[in-house]
Amino acid sequence: MTNNYLNQLNRAYEQQTKLMEQSDGSKLHRASDDAVAYSKYLKYQNSKTENTQYQSNVKTAISWMKNSDSSLVDITDCFSTVVAKTNAAANTTNNESDMTAIAKEMLSMVQQSVSDANAQVNGRYLFAGQSDLVQPYTMSTDTVNRGLTKTLDDTQQNFFNSDSTKTVSQMLTLTGSDGNVYYANTRTGKVYTEKFMTSGYKDKIAAGQTKVTDADAVGDIGTVSVSDNFKNTGEITTAGSSWSKDITVDSATVSLSFKTVSQQIVSYSGDDKYISMVKQNGAQDQTADTVNVTGQDVFGSDIFDDANSGNSNSGAAALNDMLTIQAQTAGAQYSWLSTDGITLANNSYNTVNTAETKLATRQQAYTDVQTMLTSQGTAITGDISSVADTDVAALAVQLMTAETIYNMSLSVGSKVLPKSLVDYLS
Repeated sequence: MTNNYLNQLNRAYEQQTKLMEQSDGSKLHRASDDAVAYSKYLKYQNSKTENTQYQSNVKTAISWMKNSDSSLVDITDCFSTVVAKTNAAANTTNNESDMTAIAKEMLSMVQQSVSDANAQVNGRYLFAGQSDLVQPYTMSTDTVNRGLTKTLDDTQQNFFNSDSTKTVSQMLTLTGSDGNVYYANTRTGKVYTEKFMTSGYKDKIAAGQTKVTDADAVGDIGTVSVSDNFKNTGEITTAGSSWSKDITVDSATVSLSFKTVSQQIVSYSGDDKYISMVKQNGAQDQTADTVNVTGQDVFGSDIFDDANSGNSNSGAAALNDMLTIQAQTAGAQYSWLSTDGITLANNSYNTVNTAETKLATRQQAYTDVQTMLTSQGTAITGDISSVADTDVAALAVQLMTAETIYNMSLSVGSKVLPKSLVDYLS
């Protein structure tokens, strides 16, 4: 009788204690409380942990991209100003003083762009790739000799490319010993006169010719190795400075050398690696999960650092092209500015603008996911509550019942046990 009573009393106390334990708001403290519900609870908790991490990733990613976008917007505005100034500088009514003033404004815009490209968030440089603890952009104080390019407009690209890939978008400018200017296609080695590049090809198109032919070239110097003669920033090397090739023009031998422009140079110390912040379950997509843009993404490439040059990407092509325009403006090169300068400025602007658009698209994707994750987090919290939270009203009733039963058990025991013990002893 005593053993039975104590077992019943302990069970009553255990029930009361279990109910008291649930007064903290949770009815699940161990798997034995409710095995099925506890299994669901663990799954929901795991989902909540993942959701919390994804929300943190997205919040950080959006902050990163917002700051990047702000810098890109300012760089785009600066490049837009350079485009406008290039069009203004191409006007031959400008005097030397006007051109100097325009060149100063251009230089100021490039310097501002370099400053924007060195933007940071929490000590991390936004446009340095994964080398984000090192300042990516540095602008030289001294001038260097940089190769001068001939930038093809859309009509020229269609004519001088044999297929739709348009692999040739720029040519190198050459100076002839006869005092004339020539242009070399580094892919084929074909050399064209300034007159042909300006108006001659238009006459060919008007006559029904759709693509350039070998007969259109004034000479052939063989494939030109860009990497042997120029650095990836366009700065001419020692080999490039001494380079020369001879061609025959109108039965006369013409010695060709690379034409350069004295200008400042921007160098890039970052890399081309991406930073990903996963925003949801499933296979990772580098394109969709990337939060940064590298120097190559923002400033593109040119003839000195593209895939065919043999050089690594400079990460600063558009900036250096803009500095070429600035130097040519300071030198009052009206003819170059009205053709190559305007085309080069527009191409550089379009490169930066495209990078900004792509980043804005990814930022919108993260913003949409943030809304989804917030709703998902609320739903998961509701699921956890449904399986783990205590029904306070029901708990109060059950607790009062358990307490009453336990007190009654103690009362009965105090009356029964002594008598039973006396009966047992007697």
